[in-house]
Amino acid sequence: MNLTRWSARLPGGQRRASAPQDRPSGPTPSVPATRELPEARIAHEHAGHQHLAVHDVLGHLPALVAISYGPGHRLGYLSRAYTEVFGPRPTGVPAHQVMPELEELGLLPLMDQVYRTGRPRTVKARKVQLPALAGVEPPRYYTFVCAPVRETEDLGQQLAQLTGGAGKAAMVPTPADSGANTQAGTDAGRDAGDCTADLATDAVADSAAGAAADSAAGAVTDAAAPQSVRTALGLSSLGLGSFASLRRSTGASDVCGVLVFGAEVTDQVRVTERLRESERRQREAAVTLQRSLLPQKLEQPDDLRVAATYQPGGADTAVGGDWYDVITLGGGRTALVIGDVMGRGMRAAAVMGQLRTAVRAYARLDLPPHEVLQLLDGLASEIDASQIATCVYAVFDPSEQCLSYASAGHLPLMVRLADGTITRPEEPGGPPLGTGGWMHTSSNLPFTAGSTGVLYTDGLVERRDQDIDHSLDTLAGTLAGATGAPDVICSRLLRAMGVTPEHDDDVAALVFQLPQRDNDTAELFRTASLDLLGGAEAASSARAFTQGVLTSWRVGEELQDLGVLAVSELVSNSLTHGHPPMRLRLRRTDRRLTIEVTDADDHLPRRKRALPADESGRGLEIVATIASNWGTRRTPDGGKAVWCEFLLKRSSTGGVDPAPGDA
Repeated sequence: MNLTRWSARLPGGQRRASAPQDRPSGPTPSVPATRELPEARIAHEHAGHQHLAVHDVLGHLPALVAISYGPGHRLGYLSRAYTEVFGPRPTGVPAHQVMPELEELGLLPLMDQVYRTGRPRTVKARKVQLPALAGVEPPRYYTFVCAPVRETEDLGQQLAQLTGGAGKAAMVPTPADSGANTQAGTDAGRDAGDCTADLATDAVADSAAGAAADSAAGAVTDAAAPQSVRTALGLSSLGLGSFASLRRSTGASDVCGVLVFGAEVTDQVRVTERLRESERRQREAAVTLQRSLLPQKLEQPDDLRVAATYQPGGADTAVGGDWYDVITLGGGRTALVIGDVMGRGMRAAAVMGQLRTAVRAYARLDLPPHEVLQLLDGLASEIDASQIATCVYAVFDPSEQCLSYASAGHLPLMVRLADGTITRPEEPGGPPLGTGGWMHTSSNLPFTAGSTGVLYTDGLVERRDQDIDHSLDTLAGTLAGATGAPDVICSRLLRAMGVTPEHDDDVAALVFQLPQRDNDTAELFRTASLDLLGGAEAASSARAFTQGVLTSWRVGEELQDLGVLAVSELVSNSLTHGHPPMRLRLRRTDRRLTIEVTDADDHLPRRKRALPADESGRGLEIVATIASNWGTRRTPDGGKAVWCEFLLKRSSTGGVDPAPGDA
């Protein structure tokens, strides 16, 4: 084996071990034991550490340190960093007289609590403005900890020694000590690193030295306490007794002073402020996005009065995905929608915007509520499989005075009838959107004149400390007694449910009313219908019926001609392609005239362009040209309805003429 090649790959020790042993035999020179040198070095260094001075150590700390003693919190020590921030202070004087910054920072009450209870107290991120840099440098921030100093501790033992015999004024200090005492008591500009006592031996001594100090503390005299230490702390001339007479008679009987420690946290505060500002901007952006996705102005149907409100959560709450909408459908019908996307932030607001746009698109198809939710269910899964949403889609038909609705995991709508009775759906709704695999169904509620309905999101009724059924009962009771316009009812519901600007969740509510008409307005809201019986003569009967009804409604002559023409085309189309029973319905409001023909055939006609040689296929083309709007929809009984509308305007004679551009 090539030992040279292998030894090149080994560490130095292994190469030496693998090298051939050709040293001469003989006695091995003695080598000291490997443990002797470290132990000797440790003992030597430990002896040196015992002579370190605490004030030298604290003087090099960047933290603010102050030590007080007695119930009056007389100043005993200031670190160099403290004097650099607040300036020098004389020792031996009560802190409230020479340290106004403690009062400004709210530390004096905490020091009292610490001295009485013996438990530390902390105040975080207090602003400190350096007097010399005011207006030049931004303020700094410090976190202060007030900790008790106890007699059983090294620092407390030394303070107790310093004050144990201070009451004997006959004691004569040495000249050096006298000079130090005079300077400590009168010179406020002395540096704190020099005005402190040498607290070294007891502050950093090991446990054996501390135990020895404990045994000697009871018998210490003025001669036993180092005079230079007493004068450096400014205690020898105060005439104070032992700390046993200075402390208050509390459970913390061994507390003899308070240590104030301040650590600078300016960088942390600046980072926190930047993060808070960033979160505020993000929240404002999310709220702006959500508000821009909500209806800027609600559509006002002919028959209903509607009002809605949206209130985001408090400043500490991320914006949610609550939304609402009012969509005017054809034939005088109105869709009322409210929903809530689970989650918070920009993502929830974006999903909400996509769902609201999809609802408006599906509503234009004039589908039943459960079919709209079925389409939304599939779309929600495609948008984001991890997001689920709840929704209620309701359609009001003024001709039937009925509210048809379907719910996907949302809270139930509430309806207050004219007599004050509250109606809530008893049957449960389907699961939330995005879950899939569920066939939604539609239900009906009566909605007669004088009724008020409310749709809302969970933020209005859900509370952490309250059962939701109790909140729903509270909402029902408030709605039962609420009167006035929809916007007034919205405000009353929010106040009754305790919703404030600092609410912990988004809140959306939609209130709609079917007002009771008086005699004057009732003339502007009228309905007439005719069953179409027989064959071709039904068209002639429909034209004559329409002419008579429009005349009695005092519409303009031009509108009468257009209405009769539209009825003729729609009835003829139904007689040709539909099945009985057939029905003609005329309805007018203060803004429009609606003509609707229903039959039992479910095939929806489509508008198409007829060729010059075609003898038919121009009926819907004519209707679409003369009417302001037209459309088709399937009826709940399996048939279809074809309708058209004409906008109205007031004439100078008190009648109603077609709006410009209708003909």
